[in-house]
Amino acid sequence: MKKAEFLTELRKKLSGLSQDDIEDRLAFYDEMIDDYVENGTPEEVAIAGIGSVDSIVAQVVSEIPLTKLVKEKVTPEKKDKTGWIVFWVLTFPIWLPLLITAFALGLTFHIILWVFVICLFVMGIAFLVGTIAGVLGIIPWLLMNNVPGAIFMIGAGIACAGFSLLSFVLGILLAKGVVKLTGNIFLGIKSLFVGKEGKQNE
Repeated sequence: MKKAEFLTELRKKLSGLSQDDIEDRLAFYDEMIDDYVENGTPEEVAIAGIGSVDSIVAQVVSEIPLTKLVKEKVTPEKKDKTGWIVFWVLTFPIWLPLLITAFALGLTFHIILWVFVICLFVMGIAFLVGTIAGVLGIIPWLLMNNVPGAIFMIGAGIACAGFSLLSFVLGILLAKGVVKLTGNIFLGIKSLFVGKEGKQNE
């Protein structure tokens, strides 16, 4: 891919941003490619080393606040301002309940996932207490010369230790998954405000 083609595609996919942001990003990557070329790197190799246009767009979108993206997208041109206001007012009874419902469902799902995370950690702590109790429970059985009882307590302690470790590992994995899911959701929402103009003009 040549530099002109790369920058054109990048401009198209960043079309939902403000013109200043687009020009800043394009100038940044234009200069970066020129620096690589000046150091003897072929243009195609330099562009391949920078990364794909989609990965760059995802990084740019993740760095820009959602409020800024929304403002750029929903602020219409002056000539269309009245039409947009009328449109949003007339469709208010439709989009507001749907928006509230979607937000409530998303928040509920998110809370349920975190409840599972908390439950796994609580289970891990409970099994850890069971492990300690199993180890300490050996002493009375040994004092009573009851070897089978002591062996049973050792087995119970080992089982509790295993369940405790499993609960903590699952809790950590689920917590990381929820955090990653949250990040992907926000990135997806941001992406809705970027690149639409470019697609419409294709």
